[in-house]
Amino acid sequence: MAANMGPMSPETSDDLGAVIFQAAYGLIADHGASFTTQDVIKRAGVSLQTFYRYYGGKDQLMLALLGDLIRGHVANLVQLTAGLDDPVARLEVYVRSTLGSLEGPEALAGAQFVTAEHWRLNQRHPQELSAAVRPFTDLIAAELEAGRAAGRLAPRDPARDALLMTLTVLGAYHHYAFVPDEGVETLADDVWAFCRAAAGG
Repeated sequence: MAANMGPMSPETSDDLGAVIFQAAYGLIADHGASFTTQDVIKRAGVSLQTFYRYYGGKDQLMLALLGDLIRGHVANLVQLTAGLDDPVARLEVYVRSTLGSLEGPEALAGAQFVTAEHWRLNQRHPQELSAAVRPFTDLIAAELEAGRAAGRLAPRDPARDALLMTLTVLGAYHHYAFVPDEGVETLADDVWAFCRAAAGG
């Protein structure tokens, strides 16, 4: 998803939890994913015991960070489409904006981090990662339902189709994060045309 590296809204409102979260974001900006739990507690100025009060380990922290990025991206999409009455138009913004975030070297660096961590965590914590991505899938499902109610779309099963659409967008995002010169200029057009056709638009 759009990887503008910076703390959005950590699930914990506790001050120390927020400090740990911000420290992790800072380390990602400086070093990517190549930091340790010790680096986090040193930067945050907290004890290891305090860290473990919030997270079971680095993987749980990374899952929380990815979830935070996705929730922030979804909130941005909702804001971008606040003035659009057409569910198909909103859906198009969701797809195009997500894939449009691959433009530029700085954006690609963030996308590569998200992609690498996504697939590493998917092997170790598939259920938790699926939960982290769910806000985006739920957003798409709501528009498929609205599009069907308005007679603008004809999804077979909005929940299932939303999941498959999410996987399509994520797959394209992950692939082009590492091979941006391979047709990325038409990527948003191509993926949106594919998703719209699949949803019966």
